[in-house]
Amino acid sequence: MILEGKQLTKSYGELKVLKGIDIRIKKGEIVSIVGASGAGKSTLLHLLGTLDNSDSGELSIKGENVTKLNNNQIARFRNLNIGFVFQFHNLLPEFTALENICLPGFISKRNTREVETKAMQLMDLLGIADKNNNKPSELSGGEQQRASVARALVNDPEIVFADEPSGNLDSKNANELHELFFKLRKELSQTFVIVTHNEHLAQMADRILEIKDGLIVK
Repeated sequence: MILEGKQLTKSYGELKVLKGIDIRIKKGEIVSIVGASGAGKSTLLHLLGTLDNSDSGELSIKGENVTKLNNNQIARFRNLNIGFVFQFHNLLPEFTALENICLPGFISKRNTREVETKAMQLMDLLGIADKNNNKPSELSGGEQQRASVARALVNDPEIVFADEPSGNLDSKNANELHELFFKLRKELSQTFVIVTHNEHLAQMADRILEIKDGLIVK
């Protein structure tokens, strides 16, 4: 198992959002998480991605019990092992597409040329190599999302978490993005956990996990 969560809980004040989540993800799987708005999908994704801490329970990624790490250790682990793709891309407007993609590699203090080479390889794989010097404002929505996927992959993460990755795209770009995840799984053996309202994407996944009333029901 690349990831295993046991009895994860999360509350905000009196509101119990997650009530004891058990989840296991195998390497190379594409798993979709679905459920009604407010069911706790994004909360779970943030816990699994170590962006937030659970109130109780245990989370292991790549055999590492991340619930026992301090904040600095978690940040380091996340940078090296986890990638993120968000609905609104989160590209920094002052940097080029290439610079945005390179940022996780620079943060981990890898060799600059090595990071840039990796970033260009990913841009080529994702069909945006000719946009390397463009700022985000000069990219289409689909190109911005491909750049954010490349950024998520630049440190060769063990697992990528995507939160409504196609929610801000038209149907054509959404379908292309969905196909891209499967291409990356085939070519890079990449693991994806995807929160989505998109029924087509959810059905394409290897497994669908539905959250209802703070628990996984299937």
